[in-house]
Amino acid sequence: MNKSPELILAIESSCDETSVAVVKDGHEILSNIVASQIKSHQRFGGVVPEVASRHHVEQITLCLREALAEAQVTPAELSAVAVTYGPGLVGSLLIGLSAAKAFAWAHELPLIPVNHMAGHIYAARFVAPLEFPLMALLVSGGHTELVYMKADGEYEIIGQTRDDAAGEAYDKVGRVLGLTYPSGKEIDQLAHEGEDVFHFPRAMINEGHFDFSFSGLKSAFINLVHNGEQRGETYSKVDLAASFQASVCDVLITKTLRALKEYPVKQLIVAGGVAANQGLRVGLTQALAESDLTTELLIPPLRLCGDNGAMIGAAAHVQLQKGDFADLSLNADPSLSFQEMA
Repeated sequence: MNKSPELILAIESSCDETSVAVVKDGHEILSNIVASQIKSHQRFGGVVPEVASRHHVEQITLCLREALAEAQVTPAELSAVAVTYGPGLVGSLLIGLSAAKAFAWAHELPLIPVNHMAGHIYAARFVAPLEFPLMALLVSGGHTELVYMKADGEYEIIGQTRDDAAGEAYDKVGRVLGLTYPSGKEIDQLAHEGEDVFHFPRAMINEGHFDFSFSGLKSAFINLVHNGEQRGETYSKVDLAASFQASVCDVLITKTLRALKEYPVKQLIVAGGVAANQGLRVGLTQALAESDLTTELLIPPLRLCGDNGAMIGAAAHVQLQKGDFADLSLNADPSLSFQEMA
């Protein structure tokens, strides 16, 4: 007798993307609808929480209907409803939570609470099956951390940023360069045209721990540009981008390789919005190839590096197997960490 597929309706609304997906058996995407708000936030140079929440209200039911229609799945065929409950913007999280709880209640489906950052890690399931132990380098606008996983759903943070996240530094540097928000992709493109002539600091790169710091790099960049402007000097935008990116990638790659040597793992997952950065992708690939490590590198495709519902569905499937459900009192936790899940 064939086992019925496990179909999860997954909702993601932690920041400025409204996304609903239907995921089959934790590794097959039947639909993944993403309504982006980038154009609405560009004029502000960053995400405005109130604006983001209003957009989620407008889009969430539309995305729900479209996800079910594209997947050709009815609510009766679903196994569960999954939703991001943190970390993120509290107003945005609450819209997704409200929709998920209402849908789960109406259709008598179990509700699965998912950590947004776990979702980013499990996006790699759409590339290949995860093999443990593994290491995840999470790099996004709000997070930069190294996470060691002995098994499904077990997270140990062995290193994290002490101040700015890498993605946050990209956005602030982009603003100084006069680039359109979000500027990470454009900085990456400019970096490939320039050279590292400014040699910005590589904070804590040679220290024994695995923590990161990008605040000093951001300040060094801003001070260089502003001091140059005061003296009437202009610097090459492509060289500035290349020098900034070289510093970020050097630190991320050096620390990650050192972690892989201290924590032998089968796979390295690079996840989060900055995982789309070509400089980081190429640099890590080359560094691993030149090392004596046999670690397999898994990086989700570009469309799954940003926030999306499919990654939430992939993480939720693990929790479904464990019976890790929530009741309708589930609330948003904007500062949720892996430690709180343990």
